[in-house]
Amino acid sequence: MLFSLSTDTAMVVAACAGAIMFGGIVKGTLGVGLPLFAVPMMSLMIGSTQAIALVAVPVLVSNIWQAWLAGNWKASFVRFWPLMLTQGVMTVFAVHWTLSFSARELNALVAFAVVLAVVSMAFKPSFKIPPEKERWIGALVGTLSGLLGGVSSLMGPILITYTMSLKLKRDEFVGCISIIYLNAAWPLYLAMYSFDRMEVLDLGYSLLALVPMAIGLITGQRIRHRLSEETFRRVLLAFLVLVAALLVLR
Repeated sequence: MLFSLSTDTAMVVAACAGAIMFGGIVKGTLGVGLPLFAVPMMSLMIGSTQAIALVAVPVLVSNIWQAWLAGNWKASFVRFWPLMLTQGVMTVFAVHWTLSFSARELNALVAFAVVLAVVSMAFKPSFKIPPEKERWIGALVGTLSGLLGGVSSLMGPILITYTMSLKLKRDEFVGCISIIYLNAAWPLYLAMYSFDRMEVLDLGYSLLALVPMAIGLITGQRIRHRLSEETFRRVLLAFLVLVAALLVLR
């Protein structure tokens, strides 16, 4: 799929590797945000579905690793099963729904997801969900994040806003969000493969993407101690707005 593009192959590969590396820097600095940066950036150069496929292995590996380290996967499944069930179903539905969409329409959907992410990160809504309402609100969040994830892979902002509203402790938050991300990722990639939106060759490229992702992750962890998170966040948000505009105009 990647080599069918008319753009010079070496330049496309280098640009995609750079996008994934900088996505790793974002994740290393803020703790989240690999697909949020890498997918829209790569969508400027290759198809949106290809961009989503290229981050598949880095997303799966990083979240499996975080969930394993946290060690609370069983409790997370028990607590968040309504969210994860609706999320998985709606992710598959969204991938199937967009099969007839043109590249321009898919880019517009990715741009919309980026704008939604920017708004969520900029205003940082703060509220608390009562325990008795957690399951049905979680199911609603799963529905929305599944739809958004199925068309763009950028379900993170909705999930982060929801889990932060539960006032989880830091380690508990990392473990829970990793399990939820993982549950969102595998139906997405399985559906893309089943509906011929992803090929085995794409997974091979995605496996190679672990290298730039790791470089970026390590770099981002160093930046975290030298640069204000708020300053980095503002620069990131401004850049994402620009990327969203370019995707719409593309």
